[in-house]
Amino acid sequence: MPACACPKHTYTKVICMLRRLMRRWPLWSVAGAILLGIMLWGGFNWTLTITNTEAFCISCHEMRSNVYLDYQSSVHYSNRSGVGASCPDCHVPRDWWPMTLRKIKATNELFFAAMGSINTREKFLAKRWFLAQKVWDTMAETDSRECRNCHIDRSMDLASQSEAARDRHVLAAKDGKTCIDCHKGIAHQLPEDFLDAEHERIEEQGIPCGNCHQDMWQPPVEAEARE
Repeated sequence: MPACACPKHTYTKVICMLRRLMRRWPLWSVAGAILLGIMLWGGFNWTLTITNTEAFCISCHEMRSNVYLDYQSSVHYSNRSGVGASCPDCHVPRDWWPMTLRKIKATNELFFAAMGSINTREKFLAKRWFLAQKVWDTMAETDSRECRNCHIDRSMDLASQSEAARDRHVLAAKDGKTCIDCHKGIAHQLPEDFLDAEHERIEEQGIPCGNCHQDMWQPPVEAEARE
């Protein structure tokens, strides 16, 4: 077999070696390529699985010392039925392609982590509303996709809900609202800036206090709004 005439660079020498192997052992070369593909694909999916766990989410102190503490006191963490929702259940899509895109987008968080963007409690609180808005906007854009993995409209028994909850679910469906439009602060504390801005909006629009504060008296919804 004639010697390879490729330039004596590492990359081109490797290419020439692979060509010689493929000419001499074509079947073994194909089998090796298939095996390599399986290993790379398996490694990629293994990485997705590992990074899709609560343990991975709280492996950095920014999450463990801030939002995770909120989550531990929420109904998604502990409840009477024992059915919980962890970090990836709410923040990572289940379908493969949307999940992969989310992982790719999340790589920019490594940069901010290295820069110490929220490496102290004070920095985190200063940016909490901005970070919360990004999450809420993403959930609104997907029609609260991750919420609907567990909370399915057709399985929701409105008759078993309180009158206030039932009326507002009917109004939400009528107005084209999505879960996150109303259900903010379920697993994490609401930012102080958000609460201030929201109270101003509620006062301006004349929204009853009982819409948010369930322990307060709530005016009945008009009959035509329920239809």
